[in-house]
Amino acid sequence: MTSLPRLSDLDLSALLCSRVCHDVISPVGAIANGLELMDDPENDAEMKASALDMVRSAAKSATAKLKFCRIAFGASGSAGAHVDMGEAGDIAKGFVGEEKIKLDWQVPRENRPKQDVKLLLNMLLLAIESLPRGGVITMVGEGSGFVVRAKGDRAKIKDAMVSVLEGQTDLATLDARLVQPYYARVLSEALNLKLAMAMDDDDTVVVSARAA
Repeated sequence: MTSLPRLSDLDLSALLCSRVCHDVISPVGAIANGLELMDDPENDAEMKASALDMVRSAAKSATAKLKFCRIAFGASGSAGAHVDMGEAGDIAKGFVGEEKIKLDWQVPRENRPKQDVKLLLNMLLLAIESLPRGGVITMVGEGSGFVVRAKGDRAKIKDAMVSVLEGQTDLATLDARLVQPYYARVLSEALNLKLAMAMDDDDTVVVSARAA
């Protein structure tokens, strides 16, 4: 399998850090706002109770995002470590939530090398990006690889992501948003898998990682 152009280690680590910060800044900011409302002596008991609910909800969201990012982008254990797929599924469900997208995790509960799990979670992120109005994401194992199906109203593949996956994007233009599909591509290359996105009918995007 031919390796595509690569970012430097420093650039990749910086962009991934920016991506994680982008994911968690919103709930952390909501926590700070809620605490400010609770500390304001001019707010009544009802307002403070509402602020406390905001803090609880934002803290739950921040925790879910950090747990997800720890596995999807971080070391998630020592070198050569394995990850329980059942645990990974629980973390993925916590990250996705239940409001806009429903996650159907059908990957067998078994220990898999952490690189496998990192790739699968990054495939989930690609699938989420393809559902602007929400829908259902189904995740299954397929031999040594995985298949993720994203079905929903106006499901679509973003051209910028495909360009990154196919190595057709100028790496100097990558930002905190596009570094994620780039990182997914690097993970798939390390596992000798071909990562691709394709439409299946008008409302379904398929993200696949199969033997090259």
